[in-house]
Amino acid sequence: MQAASFEEAIEQIAAQDLRYHREAYFFLREALDHTHKITGKPPKKNELRHVSGQELLKGIREYALHQFGPMTSTVLEEWGIKCCEDFGEIVFNMVENKLLAKTEQDSREDFRNGYDFHDAFRKPFLPSRIASEPIAESNQS
Repeated sequence: MQAASFEEAIEQIAAQDLRYHREAYFFLREALDHTHKITGKPPKKNELRHVSGQELLKGIREYALHQFGPMTSTVLEEWGIKCCEDFGEIVFNMVENKLLAKTEQDSREDFRNGYDFHDAFRKPFLPSRIASEPIAESNQS
């Protein structure tokens, strides 16, 4: 697909589904490319490379931390992404618009309970003493 038509398709998706900022779709595409690299799955001749939802979540996490560092949670929240299921929604919006392909086994369920966003995106930047302590519930009124 040409870059201009990819961008146009993303604009249409973002206009139809206001939950996610258009940049989230471009980020996800880049994170997918990153995931292909880290999984080391070379494509067979005339075959699309496929990664599972769990592999993609791992690649998204790694790529996001590399790109945004301690600001990762803030950036993702700004784009409307608050949990792993949101990544699944973005993926399937792209699948439904033929920007990504899926297998018969792929589903939105693959992105459920992938990881806790605090642990994945904030904890790596907390001081080591605080990062190892459990989070206390706040009972302030």
